[in-house]
Amino acid sequence: MIIPVRCMSCGKPVGHLWEEYKKRVSGGENQKKVLDDLGFERFCCRSVFLSQADNLELIGKFKKA
Repeated sequence: MIIPVRCMSCGKPVGHLWEEYKKRVSGGENQKKVLDDLGFERFCCRSVFLSQADNLELIGKFKKA
């Protein structure tokens, strides 16, 4: 689905870092190291990124035109 603009628990802006996180993780970097480099210290913000599933392309196939 779509990444939220802010963390749902603490309100820290997180949406602008999704593309960089996705690019670095798909490039083979460790998720923990990427989250540390992006400045995510709180568990709530880290869980937003770790629990995110990219299903938008899959869901788009079933859209009625």
